[in-house]
Amino acid sequence: MSHPAPNQRAELMRNPNFKWLLRGGVISMLGDQLTMVALPWLVLKLTGDTMALGLVIALMSIPRAAFMLIGGAVVDQYSPKRVLMLSKYANAILLGLLALLVLRQQSVITLALGSSLQLSLELTPHITLMLIYALALGLGLAQAFGVPSGTSIMPQSIPAEYLQAANGVLMGLRQLSMLLGPVLAAVLLAVFGASGNSGSHGIAGAGSSGIGSMGSAGMPDAHGLAAAFALDSLSFIVSAWTLSRVTTRSGAGHAAGASALSVWHSIGAGLLMVWRDVPLRLCFIYWGTVSLFIGGSMQVALPVLASDVLHGASALGLLLAANGAGTLLGMGAAAAIGARLRLVSFGAMILLMDALAGVLVMGLGAAYNAWLAGALLLLLGVLSGYVQINVFTWIQRRVPPQMMGRAMSIFMFIFMGLAPISAAATGWLLKLISLSQLFVGGGIILVTFAALAYLFTPIGSITANTPDAAQAP
Repeated sequence: MSHPAPNQRAELMRNPNFKWLLRGGVISMLGDQLTMVALPWLVLKLTGDTMALGLVIALMSIPRAAFMLIGGAVVDQYSPKRVLMLSKYANAILLGLLALLVLRQQSVITLALGSSLQLSLELTPHITLMLIYALALGLGLAQAFGVPSGTSIMPQSIPAEYLQAANGVLMGLRQLSMLLGPVLAAVLLAVFGASGNSGSHGIAGAGSSGIGSMGSAGMPDAHGLAAAFALDSLSFIVSAWTLSRVTTRSGAGHAAGASALSVWHSIGAGLLMVWRDVPLRLCFIYWGTVSLFIGGSMQVALPVLASDVLHGASALGLLLAANGAGTLLGMGAAAAIGARLRLVSFGAMILLMDALAGVLVMGLGAAYNAWLAGALLLLLGVLSGYVQINVFTWIQRRVPPQMMGRAMSIFMFIFMGLAPISAAATGWLLKLISLSQLFVGGGIILVTFAALAYLFTPIGSITANTPDAAQAP
């Protein structure tokens, strides 16, 4: 893969549209990481139920996946800027509501009137598990349209010759946000969480006839969680404003009067294209199988590891930050090395990396301190980042440009649609087995799947070369 010339990078950074997209993207990415830490922690603090955590993750992920293909087709028919703007406003409203509800959770207010009269008022909980389920469902639905519109707006905003450099910058920044965002979330929970742990907060009033005191008691970490959700809500508002500064070119396929039939036909054409490309079909089926069985388990297992074994919200931030740092390093290594040092085929490399990842996941079963767990997740991130760059590059080279949006929607659907099933199952499994057994079993499954795919399918012989047939529309 050729690298953009330095003067091309400089020209890209001077492009007004890219600068606005870059600013909004960085702000939104950091906000997303706050919610990724705060939402699981909220569920665990509110319920202590791993099954509830798995269900929340599933409810946020299933609508995102179920509508992902529709979202990609809708974006092809309408303006990606308009769809992305609406999704940002929807996310801002939902997260703002969540922040307000968390702040008012289980409030107890005591009013002292004069010298002898006291009135105690206990408010019912303003946030329940059902409310969290509903908000998670809404967030997932908004993301179903936000993700494909976000990946589609770049080609309509900057010249085609800058796309490779622009995608590289944004992908790297996304991984950097996975390093910084969890750290910021951990700081918020550590700094503001103490105020949520206290039993009361006094406000002294003046005068014998006025309100003499006011006290409140709330859930642990309530203020830190509310701050995280509020900042994420604000990030969507600010990124929506930066998006409004972007000017896009009208695409030929963006017809305001596009029918539902054309949307479904577009989805069908994308699925047919993937099915006819045998290497693409084999890889998608393999990734789908892995995602179905263990793809979402880490989303449940890591918060439980931080809560039950490492005992702290800051530990969860450390684990996610370590994984984000490793992913960034892996992506950097993939960009620097390319295919020059590849000793095996593309398919064999994917399976080998999965097998190594399985061994590291097994090691998490014996990780009883944050630094050991963080080191293992750092290495897992390196493998993940290296594979991501190679997989995305392989798909981009293999799929015809006019089918790229739908192909990437199908690819994202595999992980966002099937992983929630394993997340929900993980919450249930943790009622039956220990966390250590879960990590060891998950690692064994990943190693087994990689070995079976290498021995009994042609995936190991798939190369990075692109056949001419794959470029046919």
